[in-house]
Order: sequence, then C-alpha cells, then structure tokens
Amino acid sequence: MRPRALVLHASGTNRDREVVRALELAGAQPEIVPLNQLRAREKCWRDYQLLVLPGGFSYGDALGAGRLLALDLKLYFAEEVRAFVEIGKPVIGICNGFQALVKAGLLPAVDTEQVQATLTFNACGHFVCCWVTLAPQSQACVWTRGLHELLYCPVAHGEGRFVLGNPDGLAALQANDQIALAYVRPDGSPALGSYPENPNGSLADIAGVCNPQGNVLGLMPHPEDHLYPFQHSGWSRGERGRTGLKLFVNGVRYAAQL
Repeated sequence: MRPRALVLHASGTNRDREVVRALELAGAQPEIVPLNQLRAREKCWRDYQLLVLPGGFSYGDALGAGRLLALDLKLYFAEEVRAFVEIGKPVIGICNGFQALVKAGLLPAVDTEQVQATLTFNACGHFVCCWVTLAPQSQACVWTRGLHELLYCPVAHGEGRFVLGNPDGLAALQANDQIALAYVRPDGSPALGSYPENPNGSLADIAGVCNPQGNVLGLMPHPEDHLYPFQHSGWSRGERGRTGLKLFVNGVRYAAQL
C-alpha cells in the first residue's frame, strides 16, 4: 500500500510540486494541502502517514524565514503535529520547511537547555544559490539510515546557517546521532567551514538534523531538485549520480511500515 503524504502549502511555498514528484517516484501518494483546509477541518492530519514542509518563502518570510509558518504549527496545529511526531510518522522540512521546524521547536527537540538552535543569516552575508555535496551521517534518522553514497543537490537561501545558543550543545547532537547530513567537499572530505562547500557557515558543517527519535528531518539543501540525471549541474559535461531521490525512498518505505 502506498502511504499518503501531506505536502503542506502556505502562501509563498514554491517547491511543493517538485516534492510531489519526488514522493511519487519514491512510491507515495502525495497531496498538496493548503493550511486553510487543515484549519477548516476539510483535511485531517491523521489520514496521512508522512508530512513534508517544502521550501519557498512562506508568508514572504515576514518577521524572519519560516517564523510565521512556525507560529501556525505551534498555535493552530500543536496537538496534531505533536501526535504525528510522537506516533513516529516521518516528517521532512526542506529549506523554509527546516526553518519552520526549528523555530517551532520541533528540531532539534532535545530535552536540554544546552541545545537551543536557530537558522540565521549566511556567514557570507548574501543569498546563496549553488550546488553542494552532502554526506549522510545519522543512522538513527529514518531518512538517512543506510545511506552511504554522497548526495549532490542545490541550495538557495539567505538564512541557512545552523547555530546553537550554547556550543556545548553540539556534543549532545553528536551523542544522540542527530546530525543527519553534513556539507563536504566533492571528494567526500570534510568541508571544514570553507565556502562554497559549506555555503552558509553552519556550525560543524551541519546541513541537516533530526530529532532524537529519528523520524523528523530538517535540511537546507533541496534533494527534490535532483531526481533525474539531466538535472545534474554537470549533465552537459557527462557528470551523473548522487541524486536526492534516496532520501525520499527511505522516508516513504518507513511510512509504509506504519
């Protein structure tokens, strides 16, 4: 049975159709659902086995990237989202969706004051649009578990730098195996904060994190923008591989078991 996927749409979301295609290729039944339909109870959270918060500029990034969408999640849908996560259903937030998950307190979601995270302005001081190489890290995360091949996909953001209020929180994330994806050089060696391999200056080259349970993943890069060989930035030069589809396949397979 193909799991049903809720692709959340807010005003300003613009990567939902790409996500839908990724989910279809991975074996899910995706549906783009505007927030207003959920608020009016025309659609029901419990009818879905997987949740995606796509990228874009929700609410025009008023008050900061992802902040108003985070308020929706906390004020209007707190119980529904909490139930979705606690049951263990897979959730992924991409770019603006990652920002919303962090600002809603759903990521990193560690029970300690040490780990207070946010996504803030890129260290380079400007919007970045380029391709990056990612190394899957976490085996606790259902989205990255079992993945060993590097991924290659674009980033497009101005506020993607992952930082912690207390640097000691990094040890907690590492101990919980919550660092899901890291920016690396094309050969897989650590980026060590270098630009453009680490495009935003994120702490410890962090590109994506998961919750301690491992079912909620947030990442800044766009794996849904590299599903086919011809989408590779080096396609015309004969370069292939490292698509982002594997992440979605993992999430969909996990949802199908619930």
